Amino acid sequence: MTINIIDPNAPGQAHVDSYWAATGGAEITDATPIAGDMDVDIAIIGGGYTGLSTALHLGRKFGVTSHVLEANRIGWGCSGRNGGFATLGIGKTSMAGWIRRWGEAEARRIFDQSGDAVRLVRRLLTDEGIDAEATPDGNLELAHLPNRMRTLEHDQRMLEAKFGVKSRLIGKAELERNYLISREAHGALLFETGFALHAMKYVRGLARAAQRAGAVLHESSPVQGWARDGKRHVLSTPGGKVRAKQVVIAGNGYTGDRLHPAIDGRLLPALSNIVVTRPLTETERKALNWSTTLPISDTRNLLFYYRQLPDHRILFGARGGIEDTAASRIAHKRWLLGRLTDMFPILKDIETTHFWSGWVCVPFDKSPHVNSIEDGTVHYALGYVGTGVALATYCGLLLTHRLAGDTSLKPSPLLARPLPRFPFPALRRTYQRAMYAYFGLQDRY
Repeated sequence: MTINIIDPNAPGQAHVDSYWAATGGAEITDATPIAGDMDVDIAIIGGGYTGLSTALHLGRKFGVTSHVLEANRIGWGCSGRNGGFATLGIGKTSMAGWIRRWGEAEARRIFDQSGDAVRLVRRLLTDEGIDAEATPDGNLELAHLPNRMRTLEHDQRMLEAKFGVKSRLIGKAELERNYLISREAHGALLFETGFALHAMKYVRGLARAAQRAGAVLHESSPVQGWARDGKRHVLSTPGGKVRAKQVVIAGNGYTGDRLHPAIDGRLLPALSNIVVTRPLTETERKALNWSTTLPISDTRNLLFYYRQLPDHRILFGARGGIEDTAASRIAHKRWLLGRLTDMFPILKDIETTHFWSGWVCVPFDKSPHVNSIEDGTVHYALGYVGTGVALATYCGLLLTHRLAGDTSLKPSPLLARPLPRFPFPALRRTYQRAMYAYFGLQDRY
């Protein structure tokens, strides 16, 4: 099985019909496609959070100009399709496992970089004047079953004792009184760190900030071929060849196997689906007592994530699904709406205005990676496993320091590991189906 998410022969595709695209304001208009051959110092493949953050910080911190090559539109991939959650999280491996492998001090540094990532996004919104409709600080993890409160209690103790993370347990009564009422909310853990934002306004704000810092953006410029000419990497696009001293791979779930041999067989794009409802009526809001705009997720392995948008619409998303086809989209939307009304029966048959999907990037070890390959002139940040709003922005900063040869900021030991290859990559979808079945069974009890 070859995973090739972006078609390099069909560049410049429009954004999916998402709520973010519909309300994200003006598109980036001065990101002209590659036209003719050029020599550059740094070429960045991917015009999402990772690539734009790298370009922004290269210019702002080190005065270095970079060229961003985007196959379609700026923010076309998951940077313009996600739920807008800038929250704590770094991969899907056990925090206790971090401690066993690296010790408490290094495990603490791993988690500290997760918090640094959230704070970086908040700081960029302020410093660059990006109006991305950010919510106040805080996010909720709900116990979707009564017995999951024990899980949250355990997590709170570990996060506080080992990682210094501030959170507060909330019982069902307080949750219903001050936040929302749901048939699948039996208590929650309220984190101080984390917030939500408008995904498209943020990515476009990053793009404009990168341009102000000297970056050059190129839409409709997919990399169709990659060769080596001495010390230069030669990237072939429909409009010409880009000869670069250094290259950054920043496509995440949209990278595809064919871009570079070092990526082949190392990433699993996993589908995430989102539906947005019409604005809730006052009667519906009172019945649900949905007074919070904080981002919400639950304790499932295949988690649901949702939030109330500024105009009282509900954004409701979930992991799941193997294929993204016309038929599967109909089924995914129907399933999402069924789960929404399972949680909130008063919303049965509620009208929706938008539905879309995007590819989350999952490496074999379920952890993100920031590293260099070949002779140290090709760099990548990949595999955010659904926590890319904050983490992709931060990994772009880590890449910046790597490109500039500045060692004052380095990735934690978790991030710094080489990207592993899946055993028998052709079976990745088979592994995924088996894992989804296992997780689904766990989530029921």
